[in-house]
Amino acid sequence: MRFIIQRVQHASVTIDGKVHGAVGKGLLVLIGIGQTDTTEIADKMISKLVNMRIFEDENGKTNLALRDVQGELLLVSQFTLYADCRKGNRPSFIRAGAPDMAEALYNYIIEQCRQKADCVQCGEFGADMKVELLNDGPFTIILDSDELG
Repeated sequence: MRFIIQRVQHASVTIDGKVHGAVGKGLLVLIGIGQTDTTEIADKMISKLVNMRIFEDENGKTNLALRDVQGELLLVSQFTLYADCRKGNRPSFIRAGAPDMAEALYNYIIEQCRQKADCVQCGEFGADMKVELLNDGPFTIILDSDELG
């Protein structure tokens, strides 16, 4: 599982010309689900995400987590995070999770995040989405379940 976490001042996702989800200060998280991902892996990733201290305290140090700043979450599925670009110029996505499994896991992530954050918005699995954001910092972190202990 891969999360691209971007600290934002605001972010939104639009589908068919209509805003589907929007947040203010918080995190935009692009979520890639791989073939071997499970709810146990998702739980570890979610815990890391919501507890990651990447917001500034009163001294300008990154010591605060999402809940500490009443931050909001925008979760967007993105299978292209599993692009394999080693051969040729056309990426392969064979390591991405099968659509049914990945959608179920994406929905699981949304529900678990809703239990841990006050405001959780999301995109739509498999939709053609337009994502807008104002990255704050910029501050972007790549979280890969293969690298978690």
